[in-house]
Amino acid sequence: MTMQISPSVLAADFARLADEAAAVAEVADWLHIDVMDGHFVPNLTIGLPVVAALYKHASLPLDCHLMIADPDRWAPEYADAGARNVTIHAEASRSPVRTLRMIRSAGARAGLGINPSTPVEPYADLLPEIDMLLVMTVEPGFGGQPFLDLVLPKIRRARELITRHGGEIWLQVDGGVSEETIGRCAEAGADVFVAGTAVFGAQDPADAVQFLRTTATAAAAASAAAAAAVAGPAGGPAGPDGSG
Repeated sequence: MTMQISPSVLAADFARLADEAAAVAEVADWLHIDVMDGHFVPNLTIGLPVVAALYKHASLPLDCHLMIADPDRWAPEYADAGARNVTIHAEASRSPVRTLRMIRSAGARAGLGINPSTPVEPYADLLPEIDMLLVMTVEPGFGGQPFLDLVLPKIRRARELITRHGGEIWLQVDGGVSEETIGRCAEAGADVFVAGTAVFGAQDPADAVQFLRTTATAAAAASAAAAAAVAGPAGGPAGPDGSG
């Protein structure tokens, strides 16, 4: 799997968003935009006008994470405003299939997000409708929260569901992702990492992105090698001497 880094502007200087985006433009894969309405989550951040403005000035594709009470109404407009990925929350959408299809019809990738306490299994039937599954690793609403290790088993289960489904569905994690936690997420199966404070709170945001990617890539490779060793050469369990 290719590890992708999506720096979150929630931790950037809002008065210098274009400059902050430029600081990671050469090394990041996406620019993550947390849209909060003060209803679905208690915080209030930015909306359509800022996304449209960033689209004109940011070279990175925009990854819009809608933490809003009515994503069915607004999600397609974020795609129209230039977002290349639009993620809605399962807990907020009343018509997820229709909304996800509308996002895709508008030319963006469609993502489905779930909160830490929301099980992933009930949404397995929606996998054909999405391009990315987002597993929150903090309660949504505020940046800078500590990572919730209790979500790691759910990330593993999500990866198993995606593997069984097949296709090219990315598995994103968002919340508390840092140089200390990104390896555990990669080992569990995540391949897209939202990082706010770990990037824009660093002295050199570009170096921080590169370090996060290197750490995630190494952890995923080590996890894959361990799984292959357990499976053995023919896909069966390895013998006592390491043979299949």
